[in-house]
Amino acid sequence: MAFSGFRDASSGILAALKKAPGIRKRTTKFSETKTNKNAISDPVKDNSVASIAPLLEIISQYLSESDVSLVKEAWRFSDQAHLGQFRATGEPYITHPVAVTEICAGWRLDADSLCAALLHDVIEDQDVSKQELAEKFGSDVAEIVDGVSKLERLKFATKADQQAESFRKMLLAMARDVRVILIKLADRLHNMRTLGAVKPEKRRRIASETLDIYTPIAHRLGINALYRELQDLCFEAIYPNRYKVLHKALLSARGNRREVLGKIHDAVALALPAAGIDAELHGREKSLFGIYKKMSEQKKSFSDVLDIYGFRVIVNTLPECYLALGTVHQLYRPVPGKFKDYIANPKINGYQSLHTAVVGPYGTPVEFQFRTNEMDRVAEEGVASHWIYKDDTVSLNDLQKKTHQWLQSLLDIQSQTGDPGEFLEHVKVDLFPDAVYVFTPQGKILSLPRGATPIDFAYAIHTDVGNKAVACRINDEFVPLRTELRSGDAVEIVTSPASRPNAQWLNYVRTGKARSEIRHYLRTVQYQESVAFGQKLLNQAFEQLGLPRPQPDDQNWEKLAKSTGASSREEILADIGLGKRLAAVVARRFAPENQILATTAADVDEIMSSKNAPILIHGNEGQAVQLAPCCGPLPGDAIIGGIRLGHGLVVHMEECTLAQRQRAREPERWVPVMWSTDTARHLSTRLDVTAINEKGVIGRLAAEISAANSNITHLTMQDEAAATGLLHVTVQVDSRNHLAQVIRAIRRIPQVQKIIRVKGNR
Repeated sequence: MAFSGFRDASSGILAALKKAPGIRKRTTKFSETKTNKNAISDPVKDNSVASIAPLLEIISQYLSESDVSLVKEAWRFSDQAHLGQFRATGEPYITHPVAVTEICAGWRLDADSLCAALLHDVIEDQDVSKQELAEKFGSDVAEIVDGVSKLERLKFATKADQQAESFRKMLLAMARDVRVILIKLADRLHNMRTLGAVKPEKRRRIASETLDIYTPIAHRLGINALYRELQDLCFEAIYPNRYKVLHKALLSARGNRREVLGKIHDAVALALPAAGIDAELHGREKSLFGIYKKMSEQKKSFSDVLDIYGFRVIVNTLPECYLALGTVHQLYRPVPGKFKDYIANPKINGYQSLHTAVVGPYGTPVEFQFRTNEMDRVAEEGVASHWIYKDDTVSLNDLQKKTHQWLQSLLDIQSQTGDPGEFLEHVKVDLFPDAVYVFTPQGKILSLPRGATPIDFAYAIHTDVGNKAVACRINDEFVPLRTELRSGDAVEIVTSPASRPNAQWLNYVRTGKARSEIRHYLRTVQYQESVAFGQKLLNQAFEQLGLPRPQPDDQNWEKLAKSTGASSREEILADIGLGKRLAAVVARRFAPENQILATTAADVDEIMSSKNAPILIHGNEGQAVQLAPCCGPLPGDAIIGGIRLGHGLVVHMEECTLAQRQRAREPERWVPVMWSTDTARHLSTRLDVTAINEKGVIGRLAAEISAANSNITHLTMQDEAAATGLLHVTVQVDSRNHLAQVIRAIRRIPQVQKIIRVKGNR
């Protein structure tokens, strides 16, 4: 069994490569742990030589001679392009692309990737064209370099717009070829290592951007070694004094706890071989940023953070992970609630390990991680350990498949989003690593961000499922669509052809895909529905005023649009449908005696002067016409309609107290409505059912409602422990008469004592 002491959490990939290319160097004795200070405090020394010899030594181990020659040619081209250019450190600029390429070589990337790493700044800094690169090194290299390059030459309204557009371009190039982001991460790592040469203000800005964007990407791709180093480098750049104090405290604590950890190591080192387990035992040290983050979030002092040190046990096979766990639990008492099985339920970035915490000597809590060699490689290098060619003939592992799915989702979001800032907002939502694991009805495990809701789940299944979601069952219980999902939940989405995405969903969705799909629907389908409904309201206003309807090509439309700031006739009609303009006011602008004047929602002084003919309501008009959820009107109910700013026409029951209060405040926004003879099916209404709380009563209730050709979309119960309970039931019916049939069916249940239809805003 092999053992290594604690590795400094901030030691760099490049430093490790120089000692043993492609291999993480380990010490051999627990007592010989050392800190590589140069990895953070003086990283320039590692990369101060412009020679390509160290790089050639690395790549000659796994590339052919022809590929090595191609890399040499790229180095010559880059060296010539950057001739006379220097970094802020005073070194020749070529030292930067060479250092970036050495990092990529440590991941054993192919020749095209290494050429692109050497050339990644020539388009941006030296005006070398993409076409020239394609002719010299091939289209793949040119595409990768173009994806990494920023958009410095384009003019943007703000620096934020420029950064958002640059990031959008990079991620879309990454979605086509993941090598783009691997080179970009290597580029950012070297820039962070040499950040000491720039001004403090710029240093903090670059570090904040790195912490906000690039470290989550590294974590999302499972490159944990890079992720941890970037975090520590950012911490040092943003809070240099806190970093120094914490670093000093960590060194002191390391010495104080050496005896206890040594005893634990010796005991485990004897127990594992005795149990027939061939394993490597490595000391594990929490990163400085991880310690600082835990202190900040949990309001703890440094002395209260007890999981700074731990052990990692690396075995040969998966079953041995569990055997090793059991062996350690026989030695030390496990801490309740601290066991996590990331092998059975991998993290969203492909990470797999068993985690546990035990109580060691003197009551010291110590963490252990158990994983195979393959799991360890994936945990440290992530997708870079099996980086992805866009080749259908290559067999992809689970991590690669998940990465492909996430990259494809970037393209899906881009197709729905035109604004770079909005795209960046959506993507950043998906970069947070915490996840919950839920089950589909078919038993498939789905990973979603922590805080995700059934709406996120629905859109993760399919866009059509999300767009038509009307209710949700979690573990066979109906719950609101805003309910946060928990790991282990079995989730089932109830859909309806009449259902449409709701703008309120944006308040509680967590995934970028769900957010972009909802916004896309609201921008397109709702807009079209609002235009059609606005035309309907305007035609009605023309009839009431005795004015002829203008043709779509009437020049007055253009005059009206210009005077009101609208871009087109369709926008004016959409504003009418959404309640932003009053139809009667717009219609009067077409009267021969009136001028074309500005009309907005503020024109409340001009109200409709004549009695409107009722608007026919079908119930399935979409977003332009909504049935008020507060009272749930049904065909057969007496109804009224209010034009609500930004929401179109909202239909209430006449007796709805909420509608009555709103009508008293703004009478000009209320219009007469009536049910059409052809109304939609599956309209929702609410019932309060008081029943004796006996076994089987809910099952009987569901059976009777189903027998009456209705469907339950939501059910909750109050006073579950009482002899008599109150059931809140939401059912789908076609009309008031259909509801009466459902109520009669429920009354046949002997345990039911009372049924009330919920009206108004109760």
